[in-house]
Amino acid sequence: MDPFALPPLAAVLGTAYRALMGLSHLLEPALGVAAAAAAVVVVTLAVRAALIPVGVSQARAERTRARLAPRLAELQRRHRKDPEALQRATMRLYADEGTTPLAGCLPMLVQAPVVGVIYALFVHAQIAGHANALLGHALFGVPLGSSLVGALAGGGAGLPTFAVLGALVLAIALVGELTRRASLPGGPLAAPAAPSVLTAPGASAQAGPLAGPGVQRALGALQFVTAVVACFVPLAAGLYLLVTVAWTLAQRVVLRRRYPLDVPA
Repeated sequence: MDPFALPPLAAVLGTAYRALMGLSHLLEPALGVAAAAAAVVVVTLAVRAALIPVGVSQARAERTRARLAPRLAELQRRHRKDPEALQRATMRLYADEGTTPLAGCLPMLVQAPVVGVIYALFVHAQIAGHANALLGHALFGVPLGSSLVGALAGGGAGLPTFAVLGALVLAIALVGELTRRASLPGGPLAAPAAPSVLTAPGASAQAGPLAGPGVQRALGALQFVTAVVACFVPLAAGLYLLVTVAWTLAQRVVLRRRYPLDVPA
């Protein structure tokens, strides 16, 4: 069942659609056939700008978790044979610090409804009982409703279509790779190394949380998944993904400098 078939969600989707198409009409005198694509970019930028406080909250939560990581590791070592004692001690530690283990997850939930509406605008053939005109607009001659997988399956698409859709997917993967590299030790998203009293002379200090192999694998998988998703979704949704990942990279670089992940010695 399509959740946007429910009257309240259908009304939200219809309102968002009218707003997006209205913006497209405003941009059309200056941008012509690319107005709808530009409207998608403008709306995405507006949404991400409105969610800047969410990004700040996430950065602060990551910094708190990084600061508490050594103490949490000590609690795990101390209570490794008593899971209930470990849970109580962990919750007490977070309470003493005035935070919760979910502090970094809650901001993500705030974004979910916005992302859901934006995405739905690009996958519904009909909205409010009318054909979705957004999907009929084009970028560089490629309809905003077309996808790379759909073009391959249809077999009738020309080289320009594959060039535009392929370049979009590659751009998303490239930004994801830049994000992963920026999180490596020494990158702008990496935590400053904190020498331990047990570190031997000349040995490297333990890197910050974002430099761990597990996190690096997760970042690599994330960029791969996002690029794969971009192969299946309409071009308009791909534009949304590209603007979002680029914004996320820039925002994380800026916020990591403002809230560095200082790992205590």
